[in-house]
Amino acid sequence: MLAAKYIRENEAEVRQMLLNRKNTTDVLDNWLSIDGKCRELAQESERLKAERNSLKPKGKPSPELMEQLKTLSERIKIIDDEAKEFDDKQAELIMYIPNVFSEDTPIGTDETANKELSKWGTPREFSFKAKSHDEIGVALGILDFQRGVKISGSRFTIYRGWGAKLERALINFMLDTHSAEGYQEILPPFLVNREAMTGTGQLPKFEEDLYKCENENLFLIPTAEVPVTNMYQNEILEEKELPQKFVAYTPCFRREAGSYGKDTAGLIRQHQFNKVELVMYTTPQDSEKMLEVLTGNAEKILQLLELPYRKIQLCSGDLGFSSGKTYDLEVWLPSQNTYREISSCSNFYNFQAKRAMIRYRNVEKKVENIHTLNGSGLAVGRTFAAILENYQQEDGSIKIPSVLQDYLKIEIIKI
Repeated sequence: MLAAKYIRENEAEVRQMLLNRKNTTDVLDNWLSIDGKCRELAQESERLKAERNSLKPKGKPSPELMEQLKTLSERIKIIDDEAKEFDDKQAELIMYIPNVFSEDTPIGTDETANKELSKWGTPREFSFKAKSHDEIGVALGILDFQRGVKISGSRFTIYRGWGAKLERALINFMLDTHSAEGYQEILPPFLVNREAMTGTGQLPKFEEDLYKCENENLFLIPTAEVPVTNMYQNEILEEKELPQKFVAYTPCFRREAGSYGKDTAGLIRQHQFNKVELVMYTTPQDSEKMLEVLTGNAEKILQLLELPYRKIQLCSGDLGFSSGKTYDLEVWLPSQNTYREISSCSNFYNFQAKRAMIRYRNVEKKVENIHTLNGSGLAVGRTFAAILENYQQEDGSIKIPSVLQDYLKIEIIKI
């Protein structure tokens, strides 16, 4: 959340930021209009209170003065009630203003303006026509899309036999690898309240993308970022406790509103999928450095699995609502002859911390907002898909990456 003072003092910059993010400036214009009205009402209330105080006699007031004081008090109450309504509306509107982005974020309207930073690994050349992961999974009997749709609807899948075991092996491998890098493993609730969703920026703007339990005002999490980031909601940490690094496996639930017709086949865009998430709490001075660390930890998983990928920096028009800077890791999918996102690693600066009231006390005993970061380490279903496609053999079998063989106790999945 941006501070009201910051918006007032940097109106032009905030306006340009909204345009660079492909947003209209309507919410800013409305906020500024209400802000002006709030300040006018506050000034009028203070003026009337000063007038009332100046009229208060030392002794018993006359009936005429009593009536005048009563009229002033009634007028003050009307103004203060009106100001409260405007304050509430202003507080609501500010929740729809996205984060400012880093100075080195490329300016652009869509993914074509994203900046490629590096590539790792060489895409394999096949002596046969490469199949898609859904084709392979169905042929091997390890993915059952048809029955997933039957019991839940579109964009749901059943993993069977070695498919379920491979998914579980990937989760354990990712958790073990990140734990060895100093991340504390967390198993959080998969249902969270409205306050948690608001803290990380999913609410109020993106409610249509969430699955909600109507009778309890609880939401299924779209990512472990939400419960793990909100663990210290409304708390003050000590600087010596930072940085804090967490890794969490959870299922994730997304309605994928607005994605009709996109990635309808396979595992790329599901309503329910597994993910291992990395979350960091840092001081402001360390957050840029820690974004590089976090991204490197996510890259390590791809490197150990020997999956070709590239690292890109998202442009202004492709950034998430709460993010100030984001690196995407995109894994190579042979069947599509392109790279597809498998991880987003973001620095939110103090945007989420302001919304969730997560603060720390520095060595000078001053209390300020921490910086939060997170990233997929990795999206498990997409990693599963990438393994099927990159490790497929001409006979339809799948070689198991060497780092997973101790988890699965096999070297190949075949019919």
